[in-house]
Amino acid sequence: MLDALSLQRAAHYLHVRGVPLVPRVLKRAILHLYGSVLDPETEFGEGTVLGYGGLNMVIHPEARLGRRVLISHGVTIGGRAGMPGLPVIEDDVKIGAGAKILGPVRIGRGALIGANAVVVHDVRPNAVAVGIPAREVPSRGRVVEAADDPEVASVTNEFRH
Repeated sequence: MLDALSLQRAAHYLHVRGVPLVPRVLKRAILHLYGSVLDPETEFGEGTVLGYGGLNMVIHPEARLGRRVLISHGVTIGGRAGMPGLPVIEDDVKIGAGAKILGPVRIGRGALIGANAVVVHDVRPNAVAVGIPAREVPSRGRVVEAADDPEVASVTNEFRH
């Protein structure tokens, strides 16, 4: 299936090989088809997935994205005015719809970022961050995950899958 990430990966491949015009045409196609800004310079880690085909996203070209990252629709990953540095998103992170990750922050491996959260501080590995500004909260779902009742665990951990 042709989605925003497939087009971006093709643009990145061509950009790295020095092809001058086609990567910019693909970037423009992504903008018009998906409403997303995904530069050819951006490197997405292997196994990364963009929710809903990559609708309405803005990802800074110098942000670092790990492997197996799930980025839901409407997410912004970029800088903050007056602050040098950009987000670093480690492996196995899940980012909820509409979340904003801004400035020189590090999202630790396996972290969950809630829908519409605004992350302006680092998030520890395997933590859950929610709110505006985002703050880490206890993760009841991770405790239930080990529960004996698989039905309860699946409902509680729905966001994680």
